[in-house]
Amino acid sequence: MKSTRKGLRDGELHKDTYGRLTCSECEKTLKKRNDPDEIFAVRVCPECGREWKELR
Repeated sequence: MKSTRKGLRDGELHKDTYGRLTCSECEKTLKKRNDPDEIFAVRVCPECGREWKELR
């Protein structure tokens, strides 16, 4: 699982005009899944299911 920063650099993710993270492959806005025991949140594409870590 890559970080969101690395996904943006590699072109797998991009930001829309409102600053939301979007999957470049599916053009869907990523959903956020929080785990209170972890220091990161997981961003998931609802279409293809790929995941990225986002540090909080």
